[in-house]
Amino acid sequence: MRPLDVVWTAGLARLPGIATARAYRREWLRPDITAGLVLTALLIPAGMGYAEAAGLPAYAGLYATIVPLLAYAIVGPSKILVLGPDSSLAPLIAAAVLPLAVTDDPEDALALAGVLGVLVGLILLLGGFLRLGFVTDLLSKPIRLGYLNAIALIVVVGQLPKLLGFSVDADNLIGEVWETLKAIAGGDIDPIAAGVGFGSLAIIIAFRIWIPKVPGVLVAVIVAIIVSAAFGLVDDIGMVGALPEGMPLPSFGGVDWGDVAELIGPAAGIALIAFADTGVLSRTFAARHGQDVNGSTEMKAIGVANIAGGMFSGFPISASGSRTPVAEQSGAKTQLAGVVGALAVLVFILVAPGVTKYLPDATLGAVVIVAAMALVDVSGMVRMWRMSRIEFGLAAAAFLGVALVGVLQGILVAIGLSFVAVVARAWQPYRTELVETTDQQGFHDVERHPEGRRIPGLVLVRFDAPLFFANGDIFDNYVRSVVAAAEEPVQWVVVAAEPLTGLDTTAVDEVVDLDTYLESKGITLVFAEMKGPIKDRLVRFGVGVGDRFDASQFYPTIDAAVEAFRTRSDD
Repeated sequence: MRPLDVVWTAGLARLPGIATARAYRREWLRPDITAGLVLTALLIPAGMGYAEAAGLPAYAGLYATIVPLLAYAIVGPSKILVLGPDSSLAPLIAAAVLPLAVTDDPEDALALAGVLGVLVGLILLLGGFLRLGFVTDLLSKPIRLGYLNAIALIVVVGQLPKLLGFSVDADNLIGEVWETLKAIAGGDIDPIAAGVGFGSLAIIIAFRIWIPKVPGVLVAVIVAIIVSAAFGLVDDIGMVGALPEGMPLPSFGGVDWGDVAELIGPAAGIALIAFADTGVLSRTFAARHGQDVNGSTEMKAIGVANIAGGMFSGFPISASGSRTPVAEQSGAKTQLAGVVGALAVLVFILVAPGVTKYLPDATLGAVVIVAAMALVDVSGMVRMWRMSRIEFGLAAAAFLGVALVGVLQGILVAIGLSFVAVVARAWQPYRTELVETTDQQGFHDVERHPEGRRIPGLVLVRFDAPLFFANGDIFDNYVRSVVAAAEEPVQWVVVAAEPLTGLDTTAVDEVVDLDTYLESKGITLVFAEMKGPIKDRLVRFGVGVGDRFDASQFYPTIDAAVEAFRTRSDD
């Protein structure tokens, strides 16, 4: 075998899907096939519903289901993760694509969505190679909580007109709410469409409550198709329409480089959200099965899946929080379950494309509304309020920003506020004086132990934050205030320096000023438990141990510093 062939073969062998296939067990086959067929019952209606929620033709949701599932089966590290269109991405896709699309031209919107999917994939693929999985930490829990609740509201409001049999034209959430209320008050509700829509809702909810093992979404879709065909409703209410015949093919017609440039920013935002959702699900399900998933590998796999989907008439996708549990509960062992589901959807497109001619838009609206309601977490907001007012404020800001300003803009605002909150915490950190107690060893917070006793002549303080330009002066003033309030003359100030994990040049100047001030009062400034890197930084900033400070002012522990003080005092 030639060297190039050896490298190529070795590269293929390292792909997670190939590795799984080589180690595949015969006893996994039946549960994988069963899980894949059960999964199909959700893949079809969910994919079509989320496509319409994104302002795209319903059939695009099937293309965005088939191709990414097949691609991820080869490159994806998670064994049972199910990818596809998702409710959390639908508003972002609509916000990015619809303003650029030619009015009333679904093919133009679909081409733009395909380009968006490719861009999202490229960003994720690059991020995976650069090991940038940590950027999802920018989406803290409060931001994700507020974001998901806002997305649920946006999706539900956007689907209500479809559920009631009319349409509205508005640019934002408030406009949609207002136009929907006006339409309802004006008697624009179509009673047939509303009956089908609410009937579908009732079926889905009933099955979830009383027969959860049977997919109520599939039952609702089948019943709606039968009713529409039996009673001839095709000409009376809006229908999804028959699917295009044939396989999904690349289609970027009408998209120019200006459109591509316009889509780069939204693609970055969608990539961040898609990987954040996928990363959480991937780690969760991997942990359940005793597996370990590398974040960078996952990022690259989601990137490949998005590129593949975008190339074949799809749009951006992520892991599904509703379909993945179904695969797990149905006994899925490997990604073969996803492959079976994808192939079953493809067979549906090729064999029975005309069935969706009888599928009401109102039923798809009900499917999306039920899925979106799963994102609502009111109890989470209540818990956030009880635990931290600041974090609740971040969640509320994310909610209001996404709901009222725009999805991408709201997320950016919330991330910015998170940075402000981090700076605020470091700017006004917890600081305290440490005292001795009779019943516990060591030195303890005087606020928690007001009965504690101070050591005469010694001030022992702790500052729980890195020192930097915003809080150096606060540190300086706090130490001076404790010294001034001491009941007896102070000889030493010991700083419990373990929490000081950072130090910049501005803070160094404040430390020097404090040392100079204390020296003028005949007081020695001492640091205990200061980390090595912080000492190195002092040296690098020109205030080395042999310069302003000497070795006698640094102690490995607080006990050692206190013992040194007591020894000198005794002398």
